[in-house]
Amino acid sequence: MDTLQNYKEIEVENTNDIELSKPSKSRFLFVLFFLGFFIFAWSGCYKLYENKFQKNDDVKVPESTLYEPKYK
Repeated sequence: MDTLQNYKEIEVENTNDIELSKPSKSRFLFVLFFLGFFIFAWSGCYKLYENKFQKNDDVKVPESTLYEPKYK
């Protein structure tokens, strides 16, 4: 029974563990937030570019709705 008490567990710290290093964790969260925001903004701009207004001169406009209307 005495031989079992002589053994102790030794935990080896993992230097790559993000939970142990607060600066590393905050950098990771900042980069994650920045990339997420960047991708969200870029996709919104791209969607606006894809659905941009295209001028069409072939549209028939009634003469009574012009800037200077012409009445009959």
